[in-house]
Amino acid sequence: MPDAPAQSPKLLDQVRQTCRRRQYSYHMEKACVRWAERFACVHDPTHPRRLNEDDIRAFLGHLASGRNVAASTQNQALNALTERT
Repeated sequence: MPDAPAQSPKLLDQVRQTCRRRQYSYHMEKACVRWAERFACVHDPTHPRRLNEDDIRAFLGHLASGRNVAASTQNQALNALTERT
């Protein structure tokens, strides 16, 4: 459709584009996409554009207390979620 308005890329596509622009490995790209998916699922009713630093803190707290993950895993999640485009 040539007359269709241009839409902004979906969240996971934006994550992939950022990873590729930063020349991350394919495995790191997959990890970032999985963290973004998990983060979005935890905050399901809220659109990802409306989520902020407090939501990231809540997600990391959920990982620490609810999922009992290691500190290195929390760091990986934090780094994947705070990457700027």
